[in-house]
Amino acid sequence: MTVFSAGDFAEHEQVVFVADEPSGLRAIIAIHDTTLGPALGGCRMYPYASEAEALRDVLRLSRGMTFKAAAANLDLGGGKAVIIGDPRTQKTPALLQAMGIAVERLGGRYITAEDVGTTVEDFGELYKKTRHVVGLPVELGGTGDPSPTTARGVYYGLVAAARHRWGGDRLAGKTVAVQGLGNVGWHLCELLHAAGAKLVVSDVDDKRVSRAATAFGASSVPPEEIYGAKADIFAPCAMGAILNDETLPLLRVEIVGGAANNQLALDHHGEALRARGILYAPDFVINAGGMIRVASEREGFDEALVDRNVKGIGESLLAIFQRSESEAIQTNAAAMLLARERLSTAATDRL
Repeated sequence: MTVFSAGDFAEHEQVVFVADEPSGLRAIIAIHDTTLGPALGGCRMYPYASEAEALRDVLRLSRGMTFKAAAANLDLGGGKAVIIGDPRTQKTPALLQAMGIAVERLGGRYITAEDVGTTVEDFGELYKKTRHVVGLPVELGGTGDPSPTTARGVYYGLVAAARHRWGGDRLAGKTVAVQGLGNVGWHLCELLHAAGAKLVVSDVDDKRVSRAATAFGASSVPPEEIYGAKADIFAPCAMGAILNDETLPLLRVEIVGGAANNQLALDHHGEALRARGILYAPDFVINAGGMIRVASEREGFDEALVDRNVKGIGESLLAIFQRSESEAIQTNAAAMLLARERLSTAATDRL
């Protein structure tokens, strides 16, 4: 396994492999781009089938964080960390502290936060070894769980998509198929239910599905059938690369927008969505709410300012949708142009 020849290597600035024998830690930290500032990205813990799979994930995710920060107008770069292991059975305070030491060794080039398989409370352990962490528990001076803010940003983004597609921003009466009922997916369901939307849900955890049926009157389908659910909107809120050659033909929706990272398996799948007349809200734009929230800890948290910036996700998406139509390009490409323009301007200003 080599890094430079990896299919998802995109001129990353730094990729660090971490091992700590006493705690059993095996991790990879990827810093993609620090043009705009230090790299910020979550620390994911997942039982990857192989080191190659973990490397692919961290390279894709860190690159996505670069464009997420740029599109959200944050003075931050893109990075990510993955811990190889099962968070239910292998996560220990010693392992988390060892990860904190690894982050500290990077001297502030990488700032870490909660992600899949880790919690806000876990980062209290990392905080014992490094200050380069955000999204801490409130008692440690942080802003707590960023999941509700991520969900709120996705909600504002779906309202904007509805306005662009249907001419009105009401989601009442619309059916939304939500894939994944983790923290963000659950909070998104709460917002959609409160807005009067009808929900179709799926999750690998049957207990969560049952809770959603009770709490939101949601109907459910098995995880493999969510792609073909008849709905107005498909909201992926689980893992990435779920929009691919196999799933795209199954979609029966007019809008796709959700919290999952790297939803397009390959860039051309965005064009495939456009060809089918499906409006796609680029993931690195619509799911930036959590990043906006935790990034605010660096300058002094201001709830009102964070909410204004998260609401701005909807305005950014409307501009992207309009550019997509005027230039006859897929929405993901329009969003990338926006992000690259900001990166290019910042790089020029450095000279």
